Amino acid sequence: MGEAVLYCPNRKGFKKNIMPGIILLATGGTIAGTAVSGTRGDYASGKLGVRDMIQNVPEIRNLAHVEGEQISNVGSQDMSFEIMLRLANRCNELLQSDDVSGIVISHGTDTMEETAYFLNLTVKSKKAVVMTGSMRPATAISADGPLNLYNAVAVAADKNAWARGVLVVMNDRIHGAHSLSKSDTTAVETFISPVTGLIGTVNYGKSRFFRYPFRKHTYLSEFSADGIRSLPRVDILYACADMPPDIIACSVERGAKGIVIAGDGNGNMNQASLKAASAAAQKGIFIVRSSRVATGSVSRNAEVDDDGLLLIASDELNPPKARILLMLALLRERNPAEVQELYYHY
Repeated sequence: MGEAVLYCPNRKGFKKNIMPGIILLATGGTIAGTAVSGTRGDYASGKLGVRDMIQNVPEIRNLAHVEGEQISNVGSQDMSFEIMLRLANRCNELLQSDDVSGIVISHGTDTMEETAYFLNLTVKSKKAVVMTGSMRPATAISADGPLNLYNAVAVAADKNAWARGVLVVMNDRIHGAHSLSKSDTTAVETFISPVTGLIGTVNYGKSRFFRYPFRKHTYLSEFSADGIRSLPRVDILYACADMPPDIIACSVERGAKGIVIAGDGNGNMNQASLKAASAAAQKGIFIVRSSRVATGSVSRNAEVDDDGLLLIASDELNPPKARILLMLALLRERNPAEVQELYYHY
C-alpha cells in the first residue's frame, strides 16, 4: 500500500488558506527515474519518491498546498490492474473531502493512456484528476518532468478543469483520457489526441480550455472500482497479413472472456480469422474489432458483417482502451448488443 508523505503541515491547513489543496499520488515512471549522467539514454524508472518530486519543484507552493502519497514506484510497463484499482479507490476516497480540490497522478508514459482511461471510467467526482509524467528522467539535461508536474498541479488547482474527466498534462498540452495516445517512443512531443483534439493547453501554469469531452466519464460513468478485486481476462491479438486463426482459439483456451483484435485498417482480419472469431463469439466470448492504425474509428457492419458474426466494433477506442472498457463491461452480465452500445457512449 502507499505510504502517505505529508508535504504541508496537515490536511486541516488546507481550509485555513485560500490556496487549493492538491494531493500528488505517485506511481513511478520516468518522471521518477534517474541515470548515471545527464546525457545517458539508459536510466532506471521509479527511483525518486514522492517527497523528492515535490521538493524538486518548490514553485508549486505558489499554486497550491500539496501533499503526496506513494502508491507504487514502478515503470509503467509494470503497471497492473491491482495498482489501477488502488488508484481509483484512493481518488474516490480523497475527492470526497471538501479540502481536497484535485488530484495529480505521476505515472510512466508507456501505459499512461490505459490508466487514464481506466480512471476516466471509475473515478466518481467532478473534481480534477490530472495525470502527468515525463519522457526524460529527472537527472537528464533539460528534463521535462519538473515543468510537467508544475503544469499538472496548476491544472488540478483550476476549477475550470472540473467536469472534464481525467486529464493528462504533458508538454504544455491538456489531453482527455478518451482521445489520448502515445505516438513516439522517445520524443518529448509523444502524446497526441488525434480523433477529437486537445482539451486545452497550459503554459507555465496558465491554462486555456477548449472543450469538454464528448463521451461519458467519471461522475457520469456507470462503472465502479468499489469492491472489485480482479477483472476478467481480455486479450489483445494483433492482426497481420496471413494472420493465423488458431491464436484466437488459444486465447479462449487460456481463459480469455473477451478478445480485442488490433485489426488491419478498419478493424479487419482475414477470412480464416473472421471465421474463428465468430466461432468464439457463438460460444459467448466477446470479440471486439479495433484497429492497429493510429487514427480513425472502426465502423460497424462496413467491411465486416458484425451483426451476423456477433462481433463488436470499437468505434473510436484503440486496442488498449477497447480492452479496458470490455474488462469493466464484463463485470456484469451483458449481451453483445449491450456491449456495443458502451463503445458508442464511452
